[in-house]
Amino acid sequence: MTSFQKADGANYAPKGKTNVVVKPGEFRFAAIGLDHGHINGMCNGLIEAGAELVWVYDPDSAKIEAFRRLFPAVRVARAEQEIFADASVKLVASAVVASDRCALGLRVMDAGKDYFADKPPLTTLAQLDAARAKVKSTGRKYAAYYAERLHVEAAVYAGELVHQGAIGRVIQVLNIAPHRISLPARPAWFFQKEKYGGILCDIGSHQIEQFLFYTGAHDAKVLHSKVGNYNHPAHPGFEDFGDATLVADNGATHYFRVDWFTPDGLGSWGDGRAFILGTDGYIELRKYLDVARDAEPDHVYLVDHQGEHHIPVHGKVGYPYFGQLILDCLNRTENAMTQAHVFKTIELAILAEMQAVYVGF
Repeated sequence: MTSFQKADGANYAPKGKTNVVVKPGEFRFAAIGLDHGHINGMCNGLIEAGAELVWVYDPDSAKIEAFRRLFPAVRVARAEQEIFADASVKLVASAVVASDRCALGLRVMDAGKDYFADKPPLTTLAQLDAARAKVKSTGRKYAAYYAERLHVEAAVYAGELVHQGAIGRVIQVLNIAPHRISLPARPAWFFQKEKYGGILCDIGSHQIEQFLFYTGAHDAKVLHSKVGNYNHPAHPGFEDFGDATLVADNGATHYFRVDWFTPDGLGSWGDGRAFILGTDGYIELRKYLDVARDAEPDHVYLVDHQGEHHIPVHGKVGYPYFGQLILDCLNRTENAMTQAHVFKTIELAILAEMQAVYVGF
């Protein structure tokens, strides 16, 4: 198993082992909106599970050209309506500008197709209300690419351990999620809060999703949150730091920190960690490398009543979410991720952003 663009988070698109769940041509999908490189990982995951990428649309020809270098068989649409008119297309994936993701999703669902948005899948509570209403009225799916769990083998394996009861009842999750800023590669919208939604809405949504998943919670309250711009005065709308504390409806607690301060010397775009505390043990995930020891990703550390365990899982687990999503779309089930979970995650992220205390300069 290989990954590319490991040092560049904006274009980090893991490739995993093929786990085909459908026959050729049985699940056709399209990509609309190539503003973030996550679209490549989204498409990789679906293709590895047997989906066929048949269309792409973006008004920017340069983005189309770059996309076709990775997916040369894809057909270029003249407008999104050309994709909507193709009845064989089951799902539309998108990494359009974050604040535009909901509006596109509403059009996709109105066209009778399921929708798969990059995170954050939307950026305001008004958009969330509209998305919930559209899902209810159309019966379509509004999926989200919360990649820091879904596209990380260590995180997938941790879920298996938790659900097997390896550490007992999960009572706390702690996430540390630094990212590399890569300033020259960032588009203008990346620095505009009304476009990206704020740091807690954007990369904070990844962390809240993990909290809800590992604890089995259905809801939570944001107790406290902070955001700041410590080191980017040229971009006053940008937030380079954020953190938050939550408590779930089942009593589990959460703290996470997100930031844009990965130093250039790190061999990955971010030293993402997750710590999962249970009543009978704990798990630590070193997602993208083990600093100064091992450049390979996907390290799982488990401590239980039997002892201490280091479990390297890179290349051994895969990414089951994508096959599950395909089958959910075909069978109208909710095995990959429930719609309630998708929406609750982003609701809490938006609330954390809205009530955040501003720190920094």
